[in-house]
Amino acid sequence: MALLSLSAAAQTFENRFTRSLHDVMGDVERQFGIRLKYDMDTTGLKLAYADFRIRPYSIEETLTNILSPFDFKPVFQQGNLWKVKRYEYPRRQPADGEKLIAWLSSLYNNKVEWEARRNSLRMEVRKRLGIDALISQCVVEKNEFGPVRKHDGYTVQNFRLSTVNGHTVCGSIYSPVALTWKKGKLDRNGVRKSGKYPLIVCPNGHFNGGRYNADLQKRYATLARMGAVCVSYDLWGWGESADEVSSQAHHTSEAHVMQAYNGLRILNLLYSHKDIDPQRIGVNGGSGGGTQTVLLAVLDDRFTASCPVVSMSSWFDGGCPCESGKPIHLAGGGTCNAELAAMFAPKPMMVVSDGGDWTSTTPEVEYPYLQRIYSFYGQSAQVMNIHLPKERHDFGPNKRNAVYEFFIKAFSLNRNQLDEDKVTIEDENTLRFSPKK
Repeated sequence: MALLSLSAAAQTFENRFTRSLHDVMGDVERQFGIRLKYDMDTTGLKLAYADFRIRPYSIEETLTNILSPFDFKPVFQQGNLWKVKRYEYPRRQPADGEKLIAWLSSLYNNKVEWEARRNSLRMEVRKRLGIDALISQCVVEKNEFGPVRKHDGYTVQNFRLSTVNGHTVCGSIYSPVALTWKKGKLDRNGVRKSGKYPLIVCPNGHFNGGRYNADLQKRYATLARMGAVCVSYDLWGWGESADEVSSQAHHTSEAHVMQAYNGLRILNLLYSHKDIDPQRIGVNGGSGGGTQTVLLAVLDDRFTASCPVVSMSSWFDGGCPCESGKPIHLAGGGTCNAELAAMFAPKPMMVVSDGGDWTSTTPEVEYPYLQRIYSFYGQSAQVMNIHLPKERHDFGPNKRNAVYEFFIKAFSLNRNQLDEDKVTIEDENTLRFSPKK
């Protein structure tokens, strides 16, 4: 039986049995033996038909009934702790992901039905993102490259490229040998090794320091030491982009389309060079960079291997506007990053997940779904999942090792050069095209 406050006598049909939300939530804590944490101020909020919303047999239904009028939602944490949060359109619960995957799976049962859905999604995602309109505005582009810095088995060279509407994108190219980029052309210094070089475009997530983060530098440099050309570049409104458009620009829908555009701009620059192997074009990023990894692979069919890390989920689209600022997940009557990732089939893809974030359900929900899509092509073995159940949301050594193993296999990289201890961690000023004064 629900606990009634002293104000219960004042509740009548005429005032719709209204009570203070604060008082109601206090009653709920005592009745169900739970603790509540809030990410908002509930002072002054009133709830109509308050006690009638309580379901003594279900804390989940009770909290949903009480919080939904305010567009709040309950999120279970652990033990007896629940968090009350504002509604976030990209964020759902694991059960929602299971239901969505089941619904999506019902839409196609073979390769023909899947490809019809895939082709329709691709067109609608491009339209909702607005990428084609942006590409059409492209003007004569200017490419600027800084001096080459030589390290143990690899080089680093900063760049600044013009993009659109007067904007630029800055980043660094990690190369396996002394490759120099000038005026959009690749010149070789020294003796060229046999064969061409694979390219891996590396969009960044929201890790501390952005592309200057030490863990991320280890990944770029190690992949370069093993034989790949890796390109790291700023998020929109981060690093040198923040100097140009301000950090506030990152928290806008513009960031969603500009980051995708920048990734394609960089791909276009490097793809056509004679020293880049067009059959080995990879994309790899973690967290928000993993979300971009999936999106770039949807937008451009030239990618031949994809590796999203701690990002892909059926119940979380990415909480930042740079990941979900444009309504691309409304395409096709409703989609998710798992279905968008499936569009890469049947090409090699590895998904890295962990037990401490929204990728916790990957082995049971998203990965079997991806395998089913790949089975339409008879290529189930081409999609892989490395799950780290005891780890949390980061790009730590086990995640990086999974990435290395994937690209060693996919691109025939040199495993003998896999040694992160050989990597030189550079400071932010060194990695900037225009160092801070």
